[in-house]
Amino acid sequence: MEPTESTADEPALLEDAPLELPNGTATATFGMGCFWGPDARFGALEGVARTWVGYAGGTEPDPTYFALGDHTEVVRVAYDPELLSYEELLETFWANHDWHSSAPKRQYRSVVLAHDDNQYETASRERAAIADRTGRSPATDIERLSAFYSAEPSHQKYELCSRPTVGDELETLYGDSFVDSTIIARLNGFVAGYGDRSQRETLLAGLDLPASLLAELRRTV
Repeated sequence: MEPTESTADEPALLEDAPLELPNGTATATFGMGCFWGPDARFGALEGVARTWVGYAGGTEPDPTYFALGDHTEVVRVAYDPELLSYEELLETFWANHDWHSSAPKRQYRSVVLAHDDNQYETASRERAAIADRTGRSPATDIERLSAFYSAEPSHQKYELCSRPTVGDELETLYGDSFVDSTIIARLNGFVAGYGDRSQRETLLAGLDLPASLLAELRRTV
């Protein structure tokens, strides 16, 4: 049975074509410590179309989890700017990690990796505003993104995949679309405790999945 979702309210946003992004989608990249949590947190936001975890901000070619070099764990977010602004993504960034102090390792540092001049200027302006408001200088780097390296499959949608009762079956049903699915990004956020009850119920009500899997999802999220 093919997984589907009602797209009455967001027809472009909720397309699930693998390796493709809806027209008009923008991207943002953030480092907020271990990338599993931010992947789930951003994935639960309405307006986010895709999430991936990976490595960026360094100079070493082709980093891996066990050979990270000078890179940082990051989450890359594809979002619809008509539904969710970059400023709103930054609000989530600042509110959901420790930007006050330096991380013990570069791997877990706080960093905004800007995709263009506007993102760079916006993030720099907000960092300065936070410093003025709190009297504390954020230990957050603002840099321009040069390259993003996708993390290994075992790290993608980790919160959902760590619930094998539902994660394994969803991976089988979605196949190559699993990592690039809006629905999977939402569910990954929901199982981690993000999103409100109405949001979760609306999503689940629109899914065409086996009854046993839907029942388990309702218990899990």
